[in-house]
Amino acid sequence: MDAPHILVVDDDREIRDLLARFLKGHGLRVTTAADGRDMRKALAEWRIDLVVLDLMLPGEDGLTLCRRLRADSDLPVIMLTAMGEETDRIVGLEMGADDYLPKPFNPRELLARIKAVLRRAEPAPAAGAPGQVLRFAGWELDMDLRELRSADGVMVPLSGGEFELLSAFASHPQRVLSRDQLLDLARGREAQPFDRSIDVQVSRLRRKIESDPKEPTLIKTIRNGGYLFTPHVERRGRAEP
Repeated sequence: MDAPHILVVDDDREIRDLLARFLKGHGLRVTTAADGRDMRKALAEWRIDLVVLDLMLPGEDGLTLCRRLRADSDLPVIMLTAMGEETDRIVGLEMGADDYLPKPFNPRELLARIKAVLRRAEPAPAAGAPGQVLRFAGWELDMDLRELRSADGVMVPLSGGEFELLSAFASHPQRVLSRDQLLDLARGREAQPFDRSIDVQVSRLRRKIESDPKEPTLIKTIRNGGYLFTPHVERRGRAEP
């Protein structure tokens, strides 16, 4: 019962059955759903670790369901998009998906992406920094609890990808980081070349930590360079309860 539990949401029965057999054959637990109603029922009945969510669904589409999932939790989501349409992929990431995969796809690639997203979502302490809290511009990022709190103590939910990216920025303040460096720091080596998800994640982070996301002061874009995290960062131990 320690195996990760994957929820596959797709209205195509053949795809659901194929993925269920394949993922179960590689040691994962799998529940399937044909639409948003089935998805909500499964989430209510089971502890799900990751959702594989098709974009094109009857009734509520995948983007709507992803947005609602992200509003309620930080449950990892991998979006399946038809024909590899770039606009759909970018919108899916903006809605809160952690990764995307265009149809048709090889089930082995989906398995690799599931494992990568689950690794990024693990609530492991930062290496060499147990109990560390990073403080910047009134914000506190708890590396053990993977929590971000505002100056007045309000917790701001972060997806796994957002946490990893903010950790990368806060660990390398006042230094220009290229997109490739950020991909390496925040996502490891699983990202595809020319992956634009960093830009989308930065946009999402800005909406959460900037007073004016359209005129950012904490995460600045450097033309032909990447991004610069401007605030001074203090590293302190987390107080024990």
